[in-house]
Amino acid sequence: MTTTGGRVHRIYSVVVFIVLASLDNVAVGLVPPLYGPISDSFDVPLGLVGTVTATSFLVSAAASVAWAYYGDRGNRKPLLMIGTLLWAAGMTGSAVAGTYLLFFVSQVAAAVGLGAVSSVGFSVVSDLIKPKRRGLVMSLWGLSQGIGTFAGTLLGGVLGAADWRRPFLILSAVGLVATVAYFFTYDIRRGQSDPELARAIAEGHEYDYRISRKNLPAIAHRRTNVWLILQGLPAQIAFGSLVWLPVLFRERAIAQGYDNDTAIVVGSVFATMFQLGGALSIFGGLIGDKLQRRTPRGRALVASVGILAAVPLYLVLFFLPFKIDVPPNAGAGAVLGAAVTSVVTEPTVTLTLLIAIVALALTSANSPNWYALIADINPPEYRGTVYSLGNLTNGVGRAAGNGLIPVAFAVMASTYASPLNYSVGLAAFQLFFIPTGIMYWLASRTSPRDITALHELLQKRAEVTARTPIDDTHDQMRR
Repeated sequence: MTTTGGRVHRIYSVVVFIVLASLDNVAVGLVPPLYGPISDSFDVPLGLVGTVTATSFLVSAAASVAWAYYGDRGNRKPLLMIGTLLWAAGMTGSAVAGTYLLFFVSQVAAAVGLGAVSSVGFSVVSDLIKPKRRGLVMSLWGLSQGIGTFAGTLLGGVLGAADWRRPFLILSAVGLVATVAYFFTYDIRRGQSDPELARAIAEGHEYDYRISRKNLPAIAHRRTNVWLILQGLPAQIAFGSLVWLPVLFRERAIAQGYDNDTAIVVGSVFATMFQLGGALSIFGGLIGDKLQRRTPRGRALVASVGILAAVPLYLVLFFLPFKIDVPPNAGAGAVLGAAVTSVVTEPTVTLTLLIAIVALALTSANSPNWYALIADINPPEYRGTVYSLGNLTNGVGRAAGNGLIPVAFAVMASTYASPLNYSVGLAAFQLFFIPTGIMYWLASRTSPRDITALHELLQKRAEVTARTPIDDTHDQMRR
């Protein structure tokens, strides 16, 4: 079944890779809502639990470079399966850990496995998508990861309110199912989505170019790659700070008189609702596709404008007061119902939610166009590695954002009482989006040249590939 490649099999494979890409973000979103209970369970400071998330970001990003490099050189499916099993084992270890150290080690092990899911998975998906639809499909890829973050936040806050270990056990079971799903996916051929190579590959020829260490300097010679990789540092400092949204809303609930257990659920539910704007990234991808057909600067310009336009909205968002109204001592279901109802009945919640959705929608235009640009300017054997280098920069930025913001909250606490110190800290960290927007504008100036160079390179390689003998044994196995 893994080599048939029929239409149904291809659709199944696309669905598997896009949907299961969300799982790494479920794992990322799982811990922040549970900082308090985990801290109490291991009797360690809250900031030390936050360090686990920051370290996981960094380890996952660093590991993804190695996973991607070997994925660009060989068979990608075994790497994805091994990585998935590894992070599932890390989730199990986190659930049964009896000490903070064992919890930390388990989370790091999970992060190593997650590096394969993100980087190797991107390489595979990029070979399934034709250039004119890259923005749309990559928006679904990015959307699935955003949904994963929401699901992780909700899963952690709702199922973990009474027992913080339960969500980790559930996620480890999902990881085992994901491994089985990966096994039955179609063996996607490298370069098959590129128009220049499509005919030769359809005839049975193999695109045999593979990355090696001597090719690595060529990645930096494509100037757009430099901007795409570097933009993630300031962007992810800002995005990394947003994992503290559940804490902000939890503190607001506590300030309004709710007990800690109820406040945890309130924080998770409201944080999830306020990040729904990320679901609109699909429009950023569609607009990027449309504008890219008019000008090769299109995708980068969409990302630049979206990022910069969102900054003032974020600066307003965290200071808008709103009333949290849920029944006292309510269960998770009642809190969820009350939160949804408040969108209609409470004007302050309505306004805050609207601003949050617009801000997240604008910044989410970054994601699909970033993915698509990597595929637009790099040959097939570079894409996983370039993605992983960008992901490494993203991980450093996200770890910095997640690790530094508790310090900012503590500093602000000397001047502002909770929850105002959280509002001030989160708003300040959104200013890091400004250099990101500037870098995308710079990328819009270099991308036309890099896109043209790739087109010429693949045309030459297609001619060489078409002249190579077809391996009949391999071709029959593939069919």
